[in-house]
Amino acid sequence: MNGALARATQDGVRIEVEVKVRASRSAVLGVREQRLSVALAAPPVDGAANDALRRTLAELFELPRQDVRIVSGERSRRKLVELRGTDLARVLARIAAVSSG
Repeated sequence: MNGALARATQDGVRIEVEVKVRASRSAVLGVREQRLSVALAAPPVDGAANDALRRTLAELFELPRQDVRIVSGERSRRKLVELRGTDLARVLARIAAVSSG
């Protein structure tokens, strides 16, 4: 993993995410093509998928949901997400733990 996947900011960490909607359940799938791949059970209707993404990432990184913000890509499968109140080492460790099984 390198800076293409996640990078530190003044307020926390920004990560590149790719979502797959209408999955059987919401889950973090691992890293693919320098993006965190996340399956979401919610459909891409009325912001439901974005809400599910914020919930899933908040749980993974042990953050309050309000500290997970979609910076860009609200209507796209590829998103840039900001995780406030955490640091790069912690985020990369959690991603590595999920990716290794």
